[in-house]
This record gives sequence, structure tokens and C-alpha cells, in this order.
Amino acid sequence: MSSERPFQVLGVQQIAIGGPDKQALRKLWVDIFGLEVTGTYRSDRENVDEDICALGAGPFKVEVDLMQPLDPDKKPAVHATPLNHVGLWIDDLPAAVKWLEGQGVRFAPGGIRRGAAGFDICFIHPKGNEQFPVGGEGVLIELVQAPAEVVQAFAALAGQSADGPV
Repeated sequence: MSSERPFQVLGVQQIAIGGPDKQALRKLWVDIFGLEVTGTYRSDRENVDEDICALGAGPFKVEVDLMQPLDPDKKPAVHATPLNHVGLWIDDLPAAVKWLEGQGVRFAPGGIRRGAAGFDICFIHPKGNEQFPVGGEGVLIELVQAPAEVVQAFAALAGQSADGPV
């Protein structure tokens, strides 16, 4: 098992909250908390109708997805657990996936692909299996390729350049 991790988890990119009716979620998150709706996303394949909201600004903005299923009787059941998944900014997604697989991490089907917000993403499966015994222990974890400005902002906050210590 290699101890040299070829990537960094920079911070929280998003949280996704599911419910049977996203209008009830909007009441709290948009109407009361004041989050801005920045987009919507619908996918029959993913059984989801979601509002994409923003909390914070600039490279430290966190996406908050308010999701409801298109069909509550189909999978994936985006409303079955209120906290559907957490997304983490990753500075080098392909290197992370390759290394994590070598550590026995199980990924959900679909591989690296373009996500609803336009970033490359992939998901760590909530449960391990025999071939890949490490999973999210019940939590779906989305790994999100951080754009250059996010990598640089986190590096500056940590007192480093994007290439290493300052």
C-alpha cells in the first residue's frame, strides 16, 4: 500500500440534500437561509430533479443541491436519505482515482464524467465489496476536479503556492 498520496482534498465542494418535494427544501434553504439558485438539473438516468444553489462566494463557494426524485419508486432514490452525498474538491482527480483504487476504494459505476455543475466528477460507493473493500461507510462521496482558481485559493489560504510551500 503506497503512502504517497498524489492528490489533496482541498475542501467541501458541495452537499446534496434530498426530499420528496424540493419546494419544501427551497423554503428553508432559499427563502429563509437566502441561498441563490444558480441552475437546475434533470436526469432520467439519475432519477433526479434538482435545484443547484450557492452558499458563499468565489473559490470558497459551496454548492448546495436540493433534490427530489423524478419517480419516488425508482433508483437511485435521491430522497431516501436526506443527506444524499457530500462533494469534495480534489486537486488532481485522475491521479486520485488511480491511487484510491490501489488502496481498495470502491467507486460507483460511471467513472470520471462531467457533472451537473460542469466539473469532472466521480463517486465513491457507499459500501465496499470483496474486490474493493473500502467504501463511504454509508455515505456517497463525490470527488470533484477543482478548477485552477480553487486550487490556487486553497493553496494561498494554506500559505503555499499551487506547486508547493511559499
